[in-house]
Amino acid sequence: MKKTSVLLILLLSILCIASCNRTINTENDNKIKVGVFKGHGGAEVCQWEAYAAVQIDNEMIVRYITSADIANGVLDSLDAIIIPGGGGSRQYLNLGHNNIERIKEFVTEGGGAVGICAGAYLFSNTPDYSCISINGAMAIDIEHDNRGHGVAKFSLSPAGKQIFPEIANDSMSYVMYYEGPVFVEAPDDTIKYEVLAIMESDVHEEGNAPANMTNDKPFFISNSYGKGLVFSCIAHPEATPGMQWMIPRMVRFVVGKPLVSYPAETVNPYVFNKEILFTIEMLKKEQSFYSTLLKGTPSQKTDALQWLKENNSWSAKRWVQGLVYDSSADVRVCAAKYISDMGYLTYLPDLISAHKTEKDTDAKNEIGKAIEELKLKFNQ
Repeated sequence: MKKTSVLLILLLSILCIASCNRTINTENDNKIKVGVFKGHGGAEVCQWEAYAAVQIDNEMIVRYITSADIANGVLDSLDAIIIPGGGGSRQYLNLGHNNIERIKEFVTEGGGAVGICAGAYLFSNTPDYSCISINGAMAIDIEHDNRGHGVAKFSLSPAGKQIFPEIANDSMSYVMYYEGPVFVEAPDDTIKYEVLAIMESDVHEEGNAPANMTNDKPFFISNSYGKGLVFSCIAHPEATPGMQWMIPRMVRFVVGKPLVSYPAETVNPYVFNKEILFTIEMLKKEQSFYSTLLKGTPSQKTDALQWLKENNSWSAKRWVQGLVYDSSADVRVCAAKYISDMGYLTYLPDLISAHKTEKDTDAKNEIGKAIEELKLKFNQ
């Protein structure tokens, strides 16, 4: 082959690659770019679940961002950030003053911000607490933050019904609550928030918390901050089967994008249709079931998994991963269904590996079904 022909082929190849890259970049440019803060103050499972929830929306690109990323200018490439649950004061320390100012500037200039539980706490203006004062709220009764958890009930305001029409006709809806902040308006704060949903559950089982403190308080709030929008959520839709879609909807709201609908496989507000607040006795039972998962018989393990699933056990997600490799096929299948039903997308690689290595034909089929159902829910 002549030298000129070789050079021509190389030139065409380079042009083709460049063209393909431009096509990919153009496609990505049209996506909503979301960063989930992955700081040491955030609970790892909260980070996983927030990240997974964003993937439901096929017009979004999500990535984890760290304090170093923020310092290095990552916010310039994002449309919205999510601060997930964990510990708001620890997230504050992980960010540092300069990065906090960068986040505030990002929102001021038109970026969107979603705070979930501790993230909402971080956004507040609470005396004697490390926070960044961008949502106009103040947390009260902070000495009883460990008040308890469970599936809590809430009701939407007229404004909230516009954002979440899928549940607008329901007098009550249900998502996971885990020791979230109790908000009131921050005195003398110039920022005024709009209440989008009201907490209807009275959570006070643990930590000697007083009764009638959480109920009738804001559940979702939104506000303007400069040119940007802030959404603060005291609970965990991302940790609630059938309600994870609420997270990308919140993102769409704060970036001013059309509030598109999501597939039926994803939107199921009635997986949990009642309040389930963990009592001291339930907590003891939950702990005993964790021991069962370690050393129980196959039938005991499957019974334990069923109870944990029915009650949306918060910590069970830390116990179920290895059960897809259990010596019992029944347990392997039950664990696979648990992961799929609860929406633990971070364990999808384990399901795929378990399916690949499964020798029992019936179990292999059931694990395969669990994989497909999980993929459908999260647009995989």
